[in-house]
Amino acid sequence: MIGRIEVICGSMFSGKTEELIRRLKTLKYANQSFKVFKPEIDTRNKKNKIKSHGKIKIKAETVTNPKEILDLSTDFDVIGIDEAQFFSSELVDVCNTLANRGIRVIVAGLDMDFSGKPFGPMPDLMAIAEEVSKVHAVCSETGEPALYSYRKGKNDNVVLPGEKDEYEPLSRKAFISKMKNK
Repeated sequence: MIGRIEVICGSMFSGKTEELIRRLKTLKYANQSFKVFKPEIDTRNKKNKIKSHGKIKIKAETVTNPKEILDLSTDFDVIGIDEAQFFSSELVDVCNTLANRGIRVIVAGLDMDFSGKPFGPMPDLMAIAEEVSKVHAVCSETGEPALYSYRKGKNDNVVLPGEKDEYEPLSRKAFISKMKNK
């Protein structure tokens, strides 16, 4: 049996983690086992949980690098991975290996960083996935679909986990306007 890779991507506050949790919770009706992983760098939630902005949570194991996921994924039908953009490019090979073993892999993460550039392993994961779902937040300025995660501060580090005090979802129009004025 061959597995599959599903990617859920979008901006911050678009419901990526909530969609990941929704897909995983439906597995109990099919008697399928699953395990969820998250990167150690994401310290916004407790070490053993992932939680959506809507406060929906599920148990997760924190790992420092993608290869750990392979060792910890035996005997599961489905593997969930949250905040995938924070992992190295090794995540692509890990997901391919799992799918080739017959495991369904559901990956959620930001597709773009704060500057609007493709983020981490996400573009490569989208290229090899059987299914890609792009979810959108609502732009805080225009009310249009938001596909950008605008960083309010001046920190230029690509990796900066944060919440609404650091980021806001913006449409293309609002993002371009704010970036010109930054």
